[in-house]
Amino acid sequence: MNELTPKKIVRELDKYIIGQKKAKVAVAIALRNRWRRQQVKGDIQQEIMPNNIILIGPTGVGKTEIARRLSRLVNAPFIKVEASKFTEVGYVGRDVESMIRELMNIALSEVRTEMTGEVQALAKIKARNRTIDILYPRQPVVPNETEEEIRTKKERYERNREKMEKLFDAGELNDREVEISISPPRPSHIEIFSPTGMENIDLQIGEMMAGFFPTKKSDRKKKVKVSEAYKNILEEESNRLVKKDKVISEAKNRVEEDGIIFLDEIDKIVGNENRTGADVSRSGVQRDLLPIVEGSNVPTKYGIIDTSHILFIAAGAFSASKPSDLIPELQGRFPIREELSSLSKDDLKKILVYPKSSLTKQYTAMFASENVKLNFDDDSIEEIARYAAKANEKMEDIGARRLHTIMNALLEKFLFEMPDKKIKEVTISKSFVIKKLDKIIKDEDLSKYIL
Repeated sequence: MNELTPKKIVRELDKYIIGQKKAKVAVAIALRNRWRRQQVKGDIQQEIMPNNIILIGPTGVGKTEIARRLSRLVNAPFIKVEASKFTEVGYVGRDVESMIRELMNIALSEVRTEMTGEVQALAKIKARNRTIDILYPRQPVVPNETEEEIRTKKERYERNREKMEKLFDAGELNDREVEISISPPRPSHIEIFSPTGMENIDLQIGEMMAGFFPTKKSDRKKKVKVSEAYKNILEEESNRLVKKDKVISEAKNRVEEDGIIFLDEIDKIVGNENRTGADVSRSGVQRDLLPIVEGSNVPTKYGIIDTSHILFIAAGAFSASKPSDLIPELQGRFPIREELSSLSKDDLKKILVYPKSSLTKQYTAMFASENVKLNFDDDSIEEIARYAAKANEKMEDIGARRLHTIMNALLEKFLFEMPDKKIKEVTISKSFVIKKLDKIIKDEDLSKYIL
């Protein structure tokens, strides 16, 4: 993060997202401000609050992608949740605190993977030695053996073990069967969700039942191939080297200091006083969301999580409402608002070509998997973008997602027929695009092609 200035962040985002300059600048500043806060010394550090953002714009213009790419840039715990899935406390459904628990679970998985990678070299050495010990165990000392006999036995063991190590490293022992101890499965966990504040009680059934049923302390024996035994032992050694308390502590720190929560469809929880039914709880969801965004302590089975410095990026189309319809307190917690523009024909053309994982590159890679070379003429790209823009005008504007519909309709025949020895190379020309798409776009019954 020390190297990621706002300008560099925007340049990185430009590799994946076309246009939306203002939104990129806003999230880049917000991200850099978190790093700046962490460099501040003294009590004032805790007083600096994150600049939460609301991104306003139609679907398919890059709102989610901006947040997702942002989290990957800094390797931050990230979760995307839909605000419309939450319900007010007292209603059946997900409570808002569940997103903090999910974010913690994601951070735990990431930290555990990283720490396992760090100890992998040592774990491999230990697993190798243990596997060879099983293949060629050391002979016990026999009573009344002379020192000469003990030394001779040790030298013979060392010679034979060295040969065994060479065979193991060469993979020549992989198919040999050995007997190993399989650790018993971990006790089951139950999570209880209730509207009374006891959202996350972690019950270990194994511990509860220990007093009622005798448990076998010895591990279960099982015959497996050497290659499988090595994998099991490697996993055991990796888990032994990675301390659970250290994983939880690091994950908790990452969530509190670097966590990013993307709240999609926030416009769907804007209440309407004239409506009844399911909408009754919408303003209640906003009230429940408020303390999480403001900063509160959320209980999880891994400890209390302070949400004060988690960055919240909200997004919504706001076609039937506006951000000012949110409750005033929640509006105040999202001081930065950026409107994303609809995608023009030129934007769609750039999206087809320039991003690192553009659609044309994706389809070229898929065709290559069938040993078929896929080419796009420059004019064909222009024409695809024109038809996508035209479809967005005639129907619901779904932004860049319309390109998926167009490309699938364009290449459907080849995708179905491959693999075929007759198909070695496919070139998409302007005339081919017009022939395939003109009738579809002009046809009023386009329900088949609407995402």
